[in-house]
Amino acid sequence: MTIDCPTPRHEDEVVLLGHGAGGRLSAELLDQLVLPALDGGGGPLEDAALLPGYRELVISTDSFVVSPLFFPGGDIGSLAVHGTVNDLAMRGAWPLALSVSLIVEEGLPLAELRAVLGSLGKAAQNAGVPVVTGDTKVVGRGAADKLFVNTTGIGRRHGALHPSAALARPGDAVLLSGPIGLHGTTVLSTREGLGFESDIASDTRPLHRLVKALAPLGAAVHVLRDPTRGGLAAALNEIARDSCVAVEIDESAVPVPEAVASACDLLGLDPLIVANEGCLVAFVSAPAADDALAALRSVPEGTEAVRIGEVSPHGPDGRVSLRTLVGARRIVEMPLGEQLPRIC
Repeated sequence: MTIDCPTPRHEDEVVLLGHGAGGRLSAELLDQLVLPALDGGGGPLEDAALLPGYRELVISTDSFVVSPLFFPGGDIGSLAVHGTVNDLAMRGAWPLALSVSLIVEEGLPLAELRAVLGSLGKAAQNAGVPVVTGDTKVVGRGAADKLFVNTTGIGRRHGALHPSAALARPGDAVLLSGPIGLHGTTVLSTREGLGFESDIASDTRPLHRLVKALAPLGAAVHVLRDPTRGGLAAALNEIARDSCVAVEIDESAVPVPEAVASACDLLGLDPLIVANEGCLVAFVSAPAADDALAALRSVPEGTEAVRIGEVSPHGPDGRVSLRTLVGARRIVEMPLGEQLPRIC
């Protein structure tokens, strides 16, 4: 007779801040709990999804819990619009409409709520996307931290521009539309009173016009991703994993503002893992790389676009490596969890 031992259920486990960081803990939570419960999975996890039954329509939803609500360069209202517009854009889509839902803590000054909503409305207007529906809930003191915002967006894809995290190919050029680390270091410095916010500001902005400039290149644009939570390191690792390729970038080519580098040195952070809200990574076929760079630089949001690496025809699939300033190579790991909580 055999006795089958039951699998431990680990009922004492709890959700950690790191589960919402966009790194390995987030992936574990999705793979082991969320996706099985929803009968999901089976493909790459994209920033936005095709709407079933509507071939060119794309949908995305996101929740914003950033602390503090206001920071140099933006606030939770504009960030909520930009974040969802950008998730649509990373699937090659132009935003058509947004919904906005608010969860407000009792006691939030109406002046702060008014300022957030004014900023949110202005950001939507500037992006050219209407807010067509929404919802508001108020919870008791201590049940939320001032204000949480959820936005859902619907977009329509541009012609032959159909990027996916699973489409990177050997030989592709890796392009970056601008400097990294500005958003995460600005929010952290403001929250903790570190003083760096006097030198830097969040890069939060919409990227759909940048993607529209790439649209004429069509199928030559293989992957688009905005490196938000987990930064550039997480974005590149996700693409390498989903496309089963090896990615190599050059440290000297990655633009890191001096104030960001100083903040990261002080805090012991790698700029590659710091969140961004106003730049994108593009994987394009090598023959189209120069045209793609020119297209990015033709738009104000992409004037500092650079080529930072390529997809290697050799090397282990799913690995991201960095050529350092001294000529060595190091592996760029997927971040484990939340080193900078409440960033978006």
